Formats: sequence, structure tokens, C-alpha cells
Amino acid sequence: MTVEFPPSLWAATAPDRPLRPALAGTEDTDVVVIGAGFTGLSAAIEARRRGHAVTVVEGKAAGWGASGRNNGQVIPILTSAEPDAWVARHGAAGERMVKLIGNSADVLFDLAREFDMKAEAEQTGWFQPAHSPGRVALSRKRVEAWQRHGFPAELKDARQTADLLGSEFWYGGMYNRSGGHINPLALAREMARAAEGLGAVIFEQSPVQSYAREGAHWVIRTGTGTLRARALILATNAYTGELTPGLAPRIARSVVPVLSWQMATEPLGDNLRASILPGRQAVSDTRGDLRFFRYDARNRLVTGGVVIGAHDVQNRVRAKAARSLAEAYPEMGAPVMTHVWSGYIGMNRDRFPRIHSLGPDGWAWTGCNGRGVALGTSLGRELARAATGQPVGELALPVTEPRPFPLHGMVRRLAPTYLAWLRRQDHKELQP
Repeated sequence: MTVEFPPSLWAATAPDRPLRPALAGTEDTDVVVIGAGFTGLSAAIEARRRGHAVTVVEGKAAGWGASGRNNGQVIPILTSAEPDAWVARHGAAGERMVKLIGNSADVLFDLAREFDMKAEAEQTGWFQPAHSPGRVALSRKRVEAWQRHGFPAELKDARQTADLLGSEFWYGGMYNRSGGHINPLALAREMARAAEGLGAVIFEQSPVQSYAREGAHWVIRTGTGTLRARALILATNAYTGELTPGLAPRIARSVVPVLSWQMATEPLGDNLRASILPGRQAVSDTRGDLRFFRYDARNRLVTGGVVIGAHDVQNRVRAKAARSLAEAYPEMGAPVMTHVWSGYIGMNRDRFPRIHSLGPDGWAWTGCNGRGVALGTSLGRELARAATGQPVGELALPVTEPRPFPLHGMVRRLAPTYLAWLRRQDHKELQP
């Protein structure tokens, strides 16, 4: 049995993991988790800690979707969903959500340390440099907001930013020392190992065709088997409608899966490595057309981006990312990209992740908006606590109803053109 992974840097470097068998026949469990990414595996670990039988059902293999394809940045804030806005929208549940987000990087790195996960985890900090003088004000506002909520955000001025990044391309920015980066596919496989070590059962190559509440149980059906469970966690995010379009259509249509490209340079030599990003932080700036990068364990810079249109996308995005790095670091020139791959991120209207109740002891979330590594890991733990009996009023679960996009198919086709508007906004910010 094999499952093909995209030819990513992570697939080339993550520890191998034998594929688990498909679900066959009829099984019973206490908690069933659909999806073996960061959310699902974190949920499985937490539910087992709390003494409950757990079965994870995965359509492909652990980490095959977004969890194994992203840039690997561990970021303890969200894209645009600011902490005060969470509180204004959801009150006490919003306050608990802010705490979850602010602690999310520590949750991930603590988990990796606890289970000695071979995931290239480096808690070296995350930095969001301001790409224009005007965006320094945004950085200051975000720093002040996170500090009010008790988190260690710091504002860096232009000189401090140049020292941190090894470049004078940016103007200042927000630094959070709890962030960092990991090998995401390695982390997913190691989380699967940890979950199984605690007694969880994982079935792979088992796309779920349907789930339904029948009496006192959730009944999950695949092409080869049936699983009955007291509680259900749907942990498929941007891939909810990809393997089985009819699995959870209202949730699937409430986000737009947007293809995000990642790539890696050749390993940098010692001289460049010492001057470019010397502290090895994860970096993603304030542009709408985001510029982001970090080192891997072999001193490759891992970066990426998006382009408009379907023509020759891989070569165009490769060239774009190389130009962006060379613009910030002219001493390295336009680097050669040795690995290029892609995967979906789940975008929604306002960049706020959504938590949904599916029915009695049934839970789901969606809308990572490009920040799913730390967030998904922490939300998995929180959903497992809800599924195993902890009162929702004690948890960071501001529950809402799904809001499907009208004409979702058309919105999905047109979504990449949104990049043109973001680029115009970025350009305006740079005008004197």
C-alpha cells in the first residue's frame, strides 16, 4: 500500500512511517476523529490522555493534506483576527480564544518536546516585519493589543529589524519569541506515533463517505467499513470537500480552498547563513501578497507565494519567490529552488476561524487562513476536551453556524484574482 505525497522538501526529509490499514468491517470506539492532520492527531493525543478510546480515520495518510504541505511556521497570532475583535465578537469565549491563540506556539513546542518528536522543531521566535513605514503603526497596534492580553509581543524599530533579519528592506515590526518553525510532515508523522503510543487507533486510505447521528451514536461510513462512536471530531479544514465532496457541504462551502505554493533553496553557505536571518526566526511580513521564509535544519531557506492564472504556475511562482528573496538579500542573488510543491489553505470572509457544533458530542472547525500549524494543534486539544465531557463554557470554543459562500464554485475560481487587489494595496503603502 502506498500514498503519493507531493514532491516537497518535507516528503524528502521527514522520517518514514509505514501506512496503516484501511478501516474494514464494523468497529466501535468512544471518540472518532476524521482527518489525521495537526488538529485530528492533537485531538487523538488529548482524548487518550483523558482515558477515552480514540479512532482516527484518514482518507490518505497522516499529514497528506495541509498539515504536511505548509511552510512550517509556528505563529501564535492570526492573519487579521485581532485579539480585541475576538472579545468584542464572542465575549468570554472570545477571551478564552485569545488565550488559546497566544499560547498556541508553546502548546505545539511543548508537545514536541514531551514526546521527543523528530520534527526539526526550533522555537527561535516569529517576526512580522513591516513592509512600509505606515505598517509600523499596525505593528505597534498589534504589539500593544497582545501585551494587554498578557503575551510577550515586542515592537522592533528599523535598526533592530535590520539586525534581526540581516537586511534593511523592512521598517520595523512585531516580534514574538514563542514562535518558530518545524518540519510539518515530520511533525504530523510524529504526532501520529505519539497518538498510537498512547493507544489511539489510526486507519488510513479510508476516505469517509458520510457521517450521521443515529440514536446515541455517530456512525461513520467509508467504502470498506463502518465505525460507531459516542463523539465525533471533523478535522479536515480546507480539504473537507476534496476527497468526498458531499461529506460536509455547508462547512466545505464556508471556506475557499486557495492553492499556496512552497519552495526551498539550496542550502546556504556558511557566509550567507551567518548574515541572513542569523537568529533563524520564522518570518512573514505585513504584505497582503505575503513574503515569508525560514530556515530548515539543512540551512535551506523555505519560502513561497501565489500567482494569478493557471499558466506555467510552478515556474512563475518559483521565479517570483526567488526575486523576492534577492530583493531583500541582494548578496545572495536569485536563488535556485530545488523543491517546489503546493497545498490548500482554507480562507473565509473575515479571516476568523470558525468552530461548529455538529450535534450532540460532534465538533468541527475550519478557516485556518494560513495560520493552521499552531492554531490547529491547540484547537485539536480543545475539541478533544469538549468531546470527552469538559463543559464548553470552560473552553476556547466560540461556536457559530457555518456560513456557506453563495455561488461557492464561482468564488473559488475567482479567488486567486484577489491577489491583484492585495498587490495594489501593498504598492499604495509604499508610496511617499
